[in-house]
Amino acid sequence: MAKLSVGVLRGGPSSEYDTSLRSGAHVLRSLTTDWYQVRDIFIDRDGVWHMRGVPTTPERALHGVDVALNALCGEYGEDGTVQRILEKLSVPYTGSDAFASALAMHKVRAKECAVEAGLRTPQCIVFRVSEDYEKRLLDLFRSFPMPVVVKPVARGSSIGTSVAYGYTDLAESIARAFTHSNQVLIEEYIRGPEATVGVIDGFRGEEYYQTLPVEIVRPQGEMIITPELKGCGLAIGHCPSTFSHGIKQELQDAALCIHRALGARHYSRSDFIVSPRGVYFLETNTLPSLSQEAPLVQALTAAGSSLPELLEHVIVLARRGK
Repeated sequence: MAKLSVGVLRGGPSSEYDTSLRSGAHVLRSLTTDWYQVRDIFIDRDGVWHMRGVPTTPERALHGVDVALNALCGEYGEDGTVQRILEKLSVPYTGSDAFASALAMHKVRAKECAVEAGLRTPQCIVFRVSEDYEKRLLDLFRSFPMPVVVKPVARGSSIGTSVAYGYTDLAESIARAFTHSNQVLIEEYIRGPEATVGVIDGFRGEEYYQTLPVEIVRPQGEMIITPELKGCGLAIGHCPSTFSHGIKQELQDAALCIHRALGARHYSRSDFIVSPRGVYFLETNTLPSLSQEAPLVQALTAAGSSLPELLEHVIVLARRGK
């Protein structure tokens, strides 16, 4: 029997370039060559595609590929851009389609979907550059209780995210966020531990399989999980978590709810805050990291599964056009 040709996309012109390289490397190691002819397709920071170290076009890189396994993270790979390239070339691919990817990446639109689906989300204001920037900034500071979380609207993995405690902090945080996006989201700070839950379509005999929640433990004194903490291994995920059975169920229900509301497919991972006031939705990753230390991989391992099992499953889904 001929082996299935699987092209693994990694890298990309994204602020999560390094995360994508780690994710893609783990995927490449996890695909058994007994079943698959694996093709390493590297995309550099400028968006140039490469095969065997040589620059090429997407058409040539994907020629003869049966399925593209999308291991990209962040913009380009997770915002619908690469999905549109793959759709134009009629190459089946893993992960959500272009529309759902773009919807989930846009934090404001994703929050609107969450609210319509009945989920709690932090109160927020969207800030845009305008002629009366200074006045709007002062009005925001006077009307919105501190501290607040400041985020670029169109970035993932906490890129450009910071906590502001006062006016100077707020101005600096918004300026930093504007370097990543032309819109900035200012959210109320919700106190409580962070949790993340995966949803996988049609996995292990279930229409929607919800992973065990992973509890993300921040170092003492840290208010949010930043890319720097993740990169240094200081944001530690625990699975099984210490949450009560009721909270675990609420987290899993919320993850499934937003997965369906966004129209995500194959798999996703959603992030939450567990507050005394309840579970608050933060964001959904339609292409969560699949690196060895990634929360989704942790959750699979805790349930007796593995990344190879997940990869085999989503490749089948992509081939079937589901």
